[in-house]
Amino acid sequence: MPKPPKLSLAAIVASATPPAKAPPKSFAKLGSKPVAEPGRAGAEIVQLDLPAARGRGHTLKERARQMSVYLEPPVYDQLRDLAHAERTKMHGLMLEALDLLFRQRGTRSIAQLTDPDER
Repeated sequence: MPKPPKLSLAAIVASATPPAKAPPKSFAKLGSKPVAEPGRAGAEIVQLDLPAARGRGHTLKERARQMSVYLEPPVYDQLRDLAHAERTKMHGLMLEALDLLFRQRGTRSIAQLTDPDER
């Protein structure tokens, strides 16, 4: 028995919506642009141009680079216990340790590196 053809999301949406319908007015406020998919009559994909999606670097996750650190279990446990005792996050303690390392080596601190006026 042959497999049924795979449906794309655009095909499902096109079959579920009535043809020749204008996009809702709420999309126009957000700066949407309806784009017709090639080869599909009556189906259109709406791309939202949201202001938050334009600018990058609003959160630390968007601005920063991720780095993995492998710690032996006792070292990890001690760091976790310190963070718990001080009611802070392990990430903050790691940044504090890096700041101390930078100070010992005579390089700029994290605050100096991240200050836009210092660059």
